[in-house]
Amino acid sequence: MVAPSRLPYLYALLAALLFGCGAPVAKVLLGDIGPVTLAGLFYVGSGSGVAAYLLACRVLGRDRNGSEAALTPGDLPWIIGIVLCGGFLAPVTLMLSLQSTPAATASLLLNFEAVATAVIAAIIFGEAVGRRTWAALGLITASCIILSWESGDVAGFSLAALGILLACTFWGMDNNFSRNVSAKDPVPTVAVKGLGAGLLSLLLAHLLGEALPSPGTCFLAMLAGFLSYGGLVSVLFLLSLRSVGTARTGSILAVAPFFGVAAAVVLFAAPPDAAFYLALPVMVGGAYLLVTERHSHLHHHEALVHEHRHRHDDLHHDHEHPPGTPPLDRAGYHSHLHAHVEVRHDHPHVPDIHHRHRHGGEE
Repeated sequence: MVAPSRLPYLYALLAALLFGCGAPVAKVLLGDIGPVTLAGLFYVGSGSGVAAYLLACRVLGRDRNGSEAALTPGDLPWIIGIVLCGGFLAPVTLMLSLQSTPAATASLLLNFEAVATAVIAAIIFGEAVGRRTWAALGLITASCIILSWESGDVAGFSLAALGILLACTFWGMDNNFSRNVSAKDPVPTVAVKGLGAGLLSLLLAHLLGEALPSPGTCFLAMLAGFLSYGGLVSVLFLLSLRSVGTARTGSILAVAPFFGVAAAVVLFAAPPDAAFYLALPVMVGGAYLLVTERHSHLHHHEALVHEHRHRHDDLHHDHEHPPGTPPLDRAGYHSHLHAHVEVRHDHPHVPDIHHRHRHGGEE
């Protein structure tokens, strides 16, 4: 069994694998499906698959409230942001841009999501991002500029490539909105995101005059959406985000394009262009710096009462349990309202839900 401290990284890596393979698969499906329709089918498939899992849990009598914290009305603004940015604007922009972008190039450009996520996390939400991380993000940005440059276009940039970067920015906003509900059960969040955003996209596709493909093609698109655009990817991402923070989880997703390039070569049997080989080592260097970052300093925790899924073998959960507290599951987790006392200590940590403090003079 994988040690609990390693699981968040495994979740993020699996999400990277699934998401990275999504762009080449979408490129294939765009031959039979309109771009906005495809974005809608992806997220309807995502939401439907996760909703079916929730329904199965209820029918089988598996109560998730004992092991996960439920969403509350206070989470609604963040859920709306997740639906609009991550489920609607980002995939629609990506599908429109993919029509004019080589699959391998598109897969590497998706690495910009890590940059957008970290910048928004640091500037708007105050998440700790040190000099090493900024250097890594600079390398990833440079590689994206190399891939976006086309000497024949206006100002030298491909509009389709810039569209992919815009989609990544929308997903960066989505990732940071997700940060604020990451302590809650990720499965209902992903179900609402998929169904809400998918129906919005299909409505837009209808207004634009795009036709629905055959039932079999619709099913394939929905299955791909469940695996690579939402669905499993979103659940895995939220499980990682709650434990290691937005910027770090986003940085692990930076390896997704390498899986995507491999899938593109298999699907299209075409070698990447020269810009790809120039950008690849730059991006590898940035991804390496991000994944290997370490952080420790004296920090302060204020007294806090909240609810989330947790274990009792860390430095933050040694509280007592009153009668009626949900029992631990087989992995040693449960969820209930609990209190944290004020404490000041020094230990290696990441920006999880207990370490979102601001920093001065970051290393």
